Amino acid sequence: MRRIKKDDQIIVNCGKDKGRRGSVLEVRGDRVLVEGLNIAKKHVRPDPNRGIGGGIQEKEMFLHISNVNIYNPETGKGDRVGFKFLEQGGVRRKVRYYRSSGEVIDL
Repeated sequence: MRRIKKDDQIIVNCGKDKGRRGSVLEVRGDRVLVEGLNIAKKHVRPDPNRGIGGGIQEKEMFLHISNVNIYNPETGKGDRVGFKFLEQGGVRRKVRYYRSSGEVIDL
């Protein structure tokens, strides 16, 4: 189980986008792709065979997972994630929770 998953709301805690919030589009290893954050400019040559016009394109780049925290709506801040086991109907289940409040994230 991962600490940060797809569609989680996160806050960036360092870098040029520090303090900004976004939704996770993809998790690849120890990196996350966040919607609308960490934008880089890529210079593209025109290719008439493929119908691509040249110019400068903006593209979202991956951030390291240590540079983001999951967003806690109660406090309005980024929070660390922990794991614990819950007993429900005799079944043990591993869940994520906010470390500051102890509230379970995925139910």
